[in-house]
Amino acid sequence: MRPHLASLIEDFRRHADQRAGETAVVEHRGVRRYATTYGELADLAGRVAAELDRRGIVPGDRVVLWGANSAEWVASFFGCLLRGVLAVPLDAIGTPEFAARVIADVQPKLIVGDREMLASLTTGVPTLVLRDLRENTPAAPLFDVSDAVTLDAPFQIVFTSGTTSEPRGIVHTHRNVLASLDPIEREIAKYRRYEKYVHPLRFLHAVPLSHVFGQFMGLWIPAVLAAEIHFSDQMEASRVVELLKRERISVLIAVPRVLELLRAYLLARYEGLAAQLATAKSLPAWKRWWIFRRVHHALGFKFWAVISGGAKLPRELEEFYNRLGLALVQGYGMTETAALVTLNHPFHVGRGTIGKALPGREVRLSDEGEILVRGDVISRATWQDGGMRQREDEWLATGDLAAKNDAGELQFLGRKGDVIVTAAGMNIHPADLETALAEQPGVRAAVVVACEGANGAEPVATVLFNGSDAELEGAVAGANAGLADYQRLRRVLRWPELAFPYTSTGKLLRRKVAAWACTEISGSRRATNTAHVDELAAMIAEIIGETPSRTDDATRLSEDLRLDSLGRVQLQSALEQRLGAEIDDDAIANIATLGELRALIADASELSNIPAPTVRLVPEDLTPRTSTEKQAVEVRGASGQSASAPVPALPAANKRSDAMIYPRWPWTWPVRLLRVLFLEGAMRPLVWFLAAPRIVPARSALPQGPVLLIANHVSAYDAALVLDALPAHLRRHVACAMSGEMLVDLRKGRNQPIKLLQPFAPMGYWLITALFNVFPLPRHRGFRRSFQHAGAAMDHGDSVLIFPEGTRSATGELAPFRQGIGLLAREANVPVVPIALIGLGAMRQRRQATGNAGWFRSGTLEIRVGEALYSSEDDDPASITAQLESALRTLMQ
Repeated sequence: MRPHLASLIEDFRRHADQRAGETAVVEHRGVRRYATTYGELADLAGRVAAELDRRGIVPGDRVVLWGANSAEWVASFFGCLLRGVLAVPLDAIGTPEFAARVIADVQPKLIVGDREMLASLTTGVPTLVLRDLRENTPAAPLFDVSDAVTLDAPFQIVFTSGTTSEPRGIVHTHRNVLASLDPIEREIAKYRRYEKYVHPLRFLHAVPLSHVFGQFMGLWIPAVLAAEIHFSDQMEASRVVELLKRERISVLIAVPRVLELLRAYLLARYEGLAAQLATAKSLPAWKRWWIFRRVHHALGFKFWAVISGGAKLPRELEEFYNRLGLALVQGYGMTETAALVTLNHPFHVGRGTIGKALPGREVRLSDEGEILVRGDVISRATWQDGGMRQREDEWLATGDLAAKNDAGELQFLGRKGDVIVTAAGMNIHPADLETALAEQPGVRAAVVVACEGANGAEPVATVLFNGSDAELEGAVAGANAGLADYQRLRRVLRWPELAFPYTSTGKLLRRKVAAWACTEISGSRRATNTAHVDELAAMIAEIIGETPSRTDDATRLSEDLRLDSLGRVQLQSALEQRLGAEIDDDAIANIATLGELRALIADASELSNIPAPTVRLVPEDLTPRTSTEKQAVEVRGASGQSASAPVPALPAANKRSDAMIYPRWPWTWPVRLLRVLFLEGAMRPLVWFLAAPRIVPARSALPQGPVLLIANHVSAYDAALVLDALPAHLRRHVACAMSGEMLVDLRKGRNQPIKLLQPFAPMGYWLITALFNVFPLPRHRGFRRSFQHAGAAMDHGDSVLIFPEGTRSATGELAPFRQGIGLLAREANVPVVPIALIGLGAMRQRRQATGNAGWFRSGTLEIRVGEALYSSEDDDPASITAQLESALRTLMQ
């Protein structure tokens, strides 16, 4: 066993020595990709340790970490390990109120976190922004491990609300984690000789590092394997699929909810996949791989495994990935066990199980089937009321139920506290009822909770359902047909919000659902339960910067809410993050009213429902309990009152044959060489000969790049003029945004001003794409794809040129900027260089008046290059847009 977890930093340094430039962490943030090597990660961890030492923070002191997954988060955590300081990781989506309560309890000497989160606190404790660590820590790292760091020394306090609303601080020692890591590390050693053939292993990590499962797969295992860990701030299914293939990911680490979203996406994307899966169970692996080759091609051929944790994995979800030919590994653990108690072997997966107990711990089942654990993995202390309290019990009662199969593997049954004991003394497991409901058409998700009825506790189902009440009644009948008499559902409610509430690790907040459902049943509905309408309105209010005066179905998005096309992109992203599902660009661009938007969400998400008011029904006959006795099923919506049928879903948007292409071949070195020869040998001499522009360079040297270039737009030659004015180190590495619709017309050979030249338009498309590295920026829809391409170009070292007005100016006067430029500037996180083209407007007006533009070496054309402007990822896009427009307007004066 290792002497302590801080020894992993030596692994970082060894990986850096063995393979120079070995990547440790890749963050996919905004539209950019940020890579950190193992050498850089070790250096930053050492610099954090030096900063802690400089501040006089000693072993046993506490440091709160509150931020999203990042290389800086990892470095901060390991910096604390080096100095024996107790890290207190908080969930990035946690509330400031919860954070303040934890901070008051642990009395930290420092809070390290994301800028926005730190700004929400008023604790008086010194802070350090994660993104600024490289600028605000000592240049010389401190790698000396404190003498206080031992196997039994505590290293972190993980606060969790558990099954109550009050937080609990679980104290972990190095031994707690190493008791799980050591047997895995020994098992890895058996297969290490094969790893070189697939090196590096790349993990797409979708679990917070504040969670012990997230730590195990994001901090400990990657260091052992010299793996490459990828974090993304967007985990909707389409983004996951894109990253898996583009980054050649080997393993996806996710909670079951992410896996469910990915399954829904694949089933919707590939017609006939469900039918193929149904027939593939008995086929050998190679045949299944061939049958599902389209899916494997989409996910990338290096992708082979999914590791699931943080919540219970439904059996049907496990079957889905297994039948695709992917290894699905799951284990079992909890905060009190510092992660793992049991684990499936990745090459010998026990299907439908959470694996066998790992060495170094004892696991047994009580008479009730509750999992009991003891061993070195068990935390022996908690943090309460400002101090550490020792736990006396030898065995940990987990509160989870399981059964053991013949192979000694555990099958997870659910939480002990979730079992519903009816008045008749029968035990009902909610999972059985939820599974039966989930198999019915139209049911996107279901949660069964216990509520007190006239005759004691009874199961109440809460569902996300897109159909009518009559269809929901049929779904309930179908579920009841497969259940025992005592299990059958008699009360069903529609959940009133966009999706069920989950924690950041994908655990259902069952108590929140139960509180709402039981209140509904009791008839004393809380006023806040009408918030399902306001949730959508709140998203729109945040985008437009004001509270909408009306939010009924007839409210028009453009006229009443002033939601322009780029505002719709922001709303689309917010909805996809909330629902975890993809919404079609064309569909949302064609939405006119709020009612149509609600219907689109219900149809497109395949996961959630924004219900219209529904009718309370007590039908005479659904599922017969016996041949003579009928059962009554109550189906109620969010309002609990009578009213209309659900809003019908919109038809799927027509797929355009004129899809925009975002080419990467212009980034290859032969095309880059051709482009440089053209720019220096043809374009620049031609610009000098024809226009002889006067170039006013920036007063100080421009950044090396990449940068975002913005310019006013007057003529078709603006891009060439801008490139001519740039210094060589920028000019030779620029990707130019061009009207997407115009590029499609060129590629298709249509809508050209000179009809005789129309057959040659496709050749023009290929030439302009190669020589100017252009990519499409559509005027009405598809902005996100364009922005992502711009970010990828910057990742390849190219600057990006955009004309923020979105159209050419007939007079040369600067038109208002479109809001998207602020969003792109924020997500690209690069300097912005404004460039003013002076004199082109006058030439254009002269041409309209006299037919002669007077272009040839007129001496009136001037190109002014402005100073680089900087913004933060935390700045508001609207304020960035205003800043950039003001800067360019001033430059033009």
